[in-house]
Amino acid sequence: MNEKKFCALILAAGKGTRMKSDIAKVLHELRGKPLLHYSLVAAKEAGAEKIVAVIGHQADKVKELFSGSGCIFVEQNPQLGTGHAVLQAKDVLSDYDGLTVILCGDVPLLKSATIQSLVDNHLAGKAAVSVLTTIPPPPHAYGRIVKDDKGNVLKIVEHKDATEDEKKIGEINTGIYCVDTKFLFSALEKVTDNNQQHEYYLTDIIEIACCEGRKVKSFIVSDYIEVMGINTVEELSRAEKYLPV
Repeated sequence: MNEKKFCALILAAGKGTRMKSDIAKVLHELRGKPLLHYSLVAAKEAGAEKIVAVIGHQADKVKELFSGSGCIFVEQNPQLGTGHAVLQAKDVLSDYDGLTVILCGDVPLLKSATIQSLVDNHLAGKAAVSVLTTIPPPPHAYGRIVKDDKGNVLKIVEHKDATEDEKKIGEINTGIYCVDTKFLFSALEKVTDNNQQHEYYLTDIIEIACCEGRKVKSFIVSDYIEVMGINTVEELSRAEKYLPV
């Protein structure tokens, strides 16, 4: 059995309101190709056995553009947070006996080698969940990675919910994960929308894993630019400068 086998789940449902455009965020073009193209290529090159994309805004257009990609599409409607987005893939993935790598459709600079390293690190650490993290220059408003003194991840705290001490933590969440598939869907059943946004946060599975005595690890990407998410037109043009020719 190939213990390294994994499927990729790409979160690509968002409208991307900060792009100030009617086009779905993952359809904005970077060097003539939609953003989602880059996540699909990275997943394929990293060796994903199956690729599932969770789509929502302009779903028909996304399906049409990527009809020949071999990607399985599931729809999230309405959009009730990242945890809810992943749950939409339950019928497609819950019986899968490998790992699930959760990617974002708006992170075009992520390298396939980084995905492979995340999987390797996850297996070596015997983790239930591994979070891809990085240390960007401050100031920023990303979720902070709270760890114990052995380096195990205890929780991810959103910037707006963080205490002053937690805001001093340099390591942040990129929104990219490697998770044991069976654990992923059992944990998501326990996630509630009891928060300010009334959304189901994927990050809650980390505290669930810790409560069940499972290991949660982080894998730090040294170059924070590689895991930069695209939220604005300015960030899109910045990504173009870093995209390999």
